[in-house]
Amino acid sequence: MINLVRLFAEIALLRRGPQDLPASPVLLTLTALGYLAVNALARLLMPAGQDAWPMQLLVELLFTLGWYAVLLRIVNRPERFLQTATAIFGYQALLALPIVAAIWLVQQFDKDSPWMLPALVIALVLVIWLIAAGAHILKAALEWSMPAAVAMIILQMIAGELLLIAIFSPMT
Repeated sequence: MINLVRLFAEIALLRRGPQDLPASPVLLTLTALGYLAVNALARLLMPAGQDAWPMQLLVELLFTLGWYAVLLRIVNRPERFLQTATAIFGYQALLALPIVAAIWLVQQFDKDSPWMLPALVIALVLVIWLIAAGAHILKAALEWSMPAAVAMIILQMIAGELLLIAIFSPMT
């Protein structure tokens, strides 16, 4: 288990890639469950927010699985789905708690506070890291250039957020 966490950390640090993971449905399932558990814990640690977070988290998970299944089929590399999705969930689970901590930190300061800028910089660095690590995985899985992989990760993030807004935002 420690070796697996270490491997996900190396993927998050851009030292390894999805090709270094076994193509295992069991590992994907366990990693997705770990992703759910870490993100559920992270959302429980945040100040009271939305009541629908368990459903939102499930939609995020299913959207991510669907996104990569369709994307890899479109580029004619469906055999890479297990490793790619496992890598995506693994590195995102590792970065979930630091990202939640950064969001919490930003929420602690008024916009006029001198500490707001450092808090925002920390959050921005983590978002850039999230994008870079995801693009690193996609670059290896799709054999695309890094700019194309970055664009695809950003597109996935936007599409996921739009889906959550469409499903969970109240109609006015």
